[in-house]
Amino acid sequence: MSTPYSGRIQNSKLPNKAMDAYLEYLMYGDISAKAAYMLSLPEVSDFFTRLIQRVAPKSYQQALGEVYVTRKFLENFSGDQVRFLARSFAVPGNHLGQQSHGFRWPYGPVAIITPFNFPLEIPVLQLMGALYMGNKPILKVDSKDFERHCRLKPEEAVLKRKVEAELQVMEQMLRLLHDCGLPMEDVDFINSDGKTMNKILLEANPRMTLFTGSSRVADKLAVDLKGRIKLEDAGFDWKILGPDVQEEDYVAWVCDQDAYACSGQKCSAQSMLFMHENWSKTSLINKLNNLAARRKLDDLTVGPVLTFTTEAMLEHKNKLLEIPGSKLLFGGEALENHSIPPIYGAIKPTAIFVPLEEILKDNNNYDLVTREIFGPFQIITEYKDNQLPMVLDALERMHAHLTAAVVSNDLLFLQARDFDYIFISAVNVKLNFILRAPANEVIGKTVNGTTYAGLRARTTGAPQNHWFGPAGDPRGAGIGTPEAIKLVWSCHREVIYDVGPLPQPWEVPPST
Repeated sequence: MSTPYSGRIQNSKLPNKAMDAYLEYLMYGDISAKAAYMLSLPEVSDFFTRLIQRVAPKSYQQALGEVYVTRKFLENFSGDQVRFLARSFAVPGNHLGQQSHGFRWPYGPVAIITPFNFPLEIPVLQLMGALYMGNKPILKVDSKDFERHCRLKPEEAVLKRKVEAELQVMEQMLRLLHDCGLPMEDVDFINSDGKTMNKILLEANPRMTLFTGSSRVADKLAVDLKGRIKLEDAGFDWKILGPDVQEEDYVAWVCDQDAYACSGQKCSAQSMLFMHENWSKTSLINKLNNLAARRKLDDLTVGPVLTFTTEAMLEHKNKLLEIPGSKLLFGGEALENHSIPPIYGAIKPTAIFVPLEEILKDNNNYDLVTREIFGPFQIITEYKDNQLPMVLDALERMHAHLTAAVVSNDLLFLQARDFDYIFISAVNVKLNFILRAPANEVIGKTVNGTTYAGLRARTTGAPQNHWFGPAGDPRGAGIGTPEAIKLVWSCHREVIYDVGPLPQPWEVPPST
C-alpha cells in the first residue's frame, strides 16, 4: 500500500494535482451516475439479484432490495455531491491576514472488510465512500468457505459454486464500475481467507480499516491495528412494543420480517421482542406463528444458516428451555426434505418466551438469552407498566448497540412513560388530581445508533437515506450518508493561513 498519507490524488502522475483533484470529484460523480443507470436496467438488476441469491440465502425480493439500495446510493452521489462531501470551512483569525481553514482529509491507504450476508450493498457503499474522499482502498469481501475452496471434492459441487459466487458478486460490480469509468488502479480487490488478510493488514499498515462483521474479529483487529479502525460489528437488536395496541396485523408482519427475513442473517435482525402486557392479550403471537409458517425453502424466505449448524441452534434452544417459565412459542425444529450440507444450519423460524424476571435473575441467564444466533431465532418476553425500568436495565447491559425499535405512537411512552403517580386531594373537593412525574425515558435511556420509533418502527430494512451504524463506541462506523462517509473515510485537518501584513512600526519584543 504505497499510497501517500495525503491521499490517492497526491499519487497522481499528472503535473497539476489541484486540477487532478477537481477532475476526480467530477469523475466520481459521473461514475456514480452511470453505475446507477446501469443498475436501473431490468436485465442488469436481475443479474445482480440472482447472483446475490447464489451467495446468501435470500428471497428474490430481499436480494432485489439490496440492488435497489445500492442504486439509490449511487444516484445520491451523482453530479456535484462528491464535491460537496469535501466542503471546508473558514474562521476569521485574531488579526488581519489570519484565517483558519478546516478540511476533511483522506487517510490515504485504507482497507475495507465486508461480510458475506450483504455481498453487494455493503461493499459498494463503503468502497465508493472511501473513493469519494480520496483514499486508495484494498477490498476484501468475506467468503465463509474460502479456506475449504481448494480442497472441495467433486461431489461437493454445490459448495464450490457457492464459494465462487461469493467471489463473483463484487468482482462483477467492479467490472461494471470499470466500464463506467472507474480507473483500474484506484481499487485493489483481494480474495483470501481471514488469516491471510490479517497478515496483509499487519504488513501493509493501512491508515484506516473499515470492518463489518463479528464482534470477536472486530476486537482482535482493533488490537492488531492499534485502534486505526472503524467498526460495524454484531448487534443483538431489540424491539419494544408499547402499551398502545393498534394495527395488529401490520405490527405482526413487521416483526416477522425483522426476525426472519434472510433467515435472520442480518446484523439488524430482531433478536429480542419486549411485549407490553396489553399485546399479550391480543392474537399477536398466533399471527407471528402463522406468518413464520408461510416461509418456505422453495422461495428462500427461509433457508440455510451459514454461521451456525442445526445442532448448535437446537442445543441453544434446549438450554433456553431449561430456564424456569420459558416455553417454545413456535419453531424449534430442523427443516425437512432438503439437501443443505450439515456444515450449515437449517431450522424453522423459532421464537422462545423467557420471563423478564428470569432474564435478569443472574448473569448466566442474561448471557444465555442475549447470545446472538445469526439465524431465524428470537427471544420474546413480556413486561408490565411498572417493569419498564427492568426492560431498560436489560437494554443497558447489552454490549452491541446497532439498531432498535420502539413501536408506539404514544409520545409520552417514547419519551417518558414510567411514571410516579402523586395524588393530591383538593381541600373540600372530592376529586383527586393526578400529577405524572417522569422517572424513566425509553429513547433517552437507550443508545442504539439507528433507532426507529413510532407505529411503523422496525429494526431491519435500512435504506440509503439515513445513517446506519452503532452508537456508544468511538470505533463505531456508519454507512450510506454524507455524515457517515465523512466520519469513516476522512479526518479533520486545520490549516491556519497567516500572511500579514505586520503592524507598523514593528520591533522585536522582549523575551518571554
